[in-house]
Amino acid sequence: MVSGQIKPDKVYEDKDVLAFKDINPQAPVHVLVIPKKHIATLNDLGAGDIDQIGKLMKAAVLIAGESGLADSGYRTVMNCNADAGQSVFHIHMHLLGGRSMRWPPG
Repeated sequence: MVSGQIKPDKVYEDKDVLAFKDINPQAPVHVLVIPKKHIATLNDLGAGDIDQIGKLMKAAVLIAGESGLADSGYRTVMNCNADAGQSVFHIHMHLLGGRSMRWPPG
């Protein structure tokens, strides 16, 4: 998707981050926020990659605001490896909202 070979339903893009609607949404708003730099899992973050997480979070906050979720609330989730539910091995943050979330998840 970062390379442009697959065309996502894009909701946000800057020089470091791409965000698009999830193809299997679990909430009325379900956006995937990914770094343009390939990092397979959270375990693969190097010392120079730590700022990538902040950039993902900053984009998620902006998207949540633009989607009308800031006041009612939203959830951000990052999975690491198969047992946690990671099925695409390029780190990504799920932004979910538009409905009441339950706890505990999973």
